[in-house]
Amino acid sequence: MPPLNNQNLPYPDTMHPVVVHFVIAMVFFAYFCDITGYLSRNHRMFEVSWWNLVLASVAIFVAVIFGQIEAALAQPYPAAQPALNWHTINGWSISGILVAITAWRGIIRVRDPLKVPVVYLGAATFLMCLVCLQIYLGNLVDWVYGLHTVPVVEAMKQGLLK
Repeated sequence: MPPLNNQNLPYPDTMHPVVVHFVIAMVFFAYFCDITGYLSRNHRMFEVSWWNLVLASVAIFVAVIFGQIEAALAQPYPAAQPALNWHTINGWSISGILVAITAWRGIIRVRDPLKVPVVYLGAATFLMCLVCLQIYLGNLVDWVYGLHTVPVVEAMKQGLLK
């Protein structure tokens, strides 16, 4: 493994936030397109939603992999551990739910590309709530606990955070 930099990473900066923000944007936009398509009866919005979900379902696993690598390298101190644990559990849960909803959306698309059932929109709303929770947990890990920031890494190396 290459040497770690001053952020405890083998590469220049964290990759997880970059990839995960891409996923979040695609999931939010897919949801927006489904709601807009449902309310306006514009079936073209359903097609946009579908392709966003497909790409998000692939990209989320890249985000989870980088997240796991970066969490392992973070050496979290005890105060940060609960937020990081919940962020990890919720991230894996979202990846499974996102793939399941994408598969369900694919079946809906094949059966009737001009409609989306209300129950699907309810499940998509639940997914959006989980994504919002994940955003909150990610903000805790980054902005409150400062994992992979230079001052926190330095404090860890000096034994100031235990």
